Amino acid sequence: MDYHSDRFKDFSVMIYKDEELYALLPANVVGDRVISHQGLTYGSFVLQDKAKLFHALDAFKAMLAFYEAEGIKELEIKVIPTFYNKMPADELDYFLYKANAQLLKKEVLMIVDYAHKLPFQKNRREGVNKALRAGLELKVDANFKDFWNNVLIPNLKNKHGINPVHSLEEIELLASRFPNNIKQVNIYKGDTVVAGTTVFLTETTVHPQYVSGNADKNAFGSLDLAYDYIINKMCDDKRYFDFNISSEDNGSKINDGLIFWKESCGARSYTANTFVVETNVHKTLEIPRV
Repeated sequence: MDYHSDRFKDFSVMIYKDEELYALLPANVVGDRVISHQGLTYGSFVLQDKAKLFHALDAFKAMLAFYEAEGIKELEIKVIPTFYNKMPADELDYFLYKANAQLLKKEVLMIVDYAHKLPFQKNRREGVNKALRAGLELKVDANFKDFWNNVLIPNLKNKHGINPVHSLEEIELLASRFPNNIKQVNIYKGDTVVAGTTVFLTETTVHPQYVSGNADKNAFGSLDLAYDYIINKMCDDKRYFDFNISSEDNGSKINDGLIFWKESCGARSYTANTFVVETNVHKTLEIPRV
């Protein structure tokens, strides 16, 4: 996370048991609230593989006690969608329930499960064929620059008045540090990038972080060509494809256009939750044993 450390006041913690790292929380602080790191898509309370439920509870309480002692009143924490986990890990969800945490937002993600994969619907297949007839070519290359400067940034500016979360320099730096986890897929017409996506690969999941196409994307099916490739050719040993969030305003509204498009690619709904918990709850948080 050090590449954007100037944007956040870091307040991450590591919890040790018997001098061994047992759990951690990437986080930053805003006022008297600590937040699951705003520079990460997820983050949250991460446990070592051999963590046990009651020891994990001790670690969670120790984290809350530390933050309270530092003057922090509330912790805003994301729960990592379980398809990103390598093994069952719902301890945090249960602890938050026991702590009477407040649900802050419930966002809708669209996911392809490769174990129960649905085919592209007819309109998506037609888009792929349209792209091939138009002579579009797909390449996995390191040309972040043309995609960022000529497609992504102009589109975000014109449509939403915003910039990408990552600058071009930041994404190139991250890709150089994690070449197996960050790939750029570009769609060319001749020598010109007309569409593309920056794809993040985890042990379980294919996740396109940025997707954009020029004004001809619908007429020529450039994004259909890109998605056909990253869904069907980049999965390897992955279990899921994460289309990202399709809800707005903390999950209170649904973008029906995005839902329709993603469902036509075979995706189905999943939810991701963010909670707020008071740090002083560590004093009373217990799980009765029977």
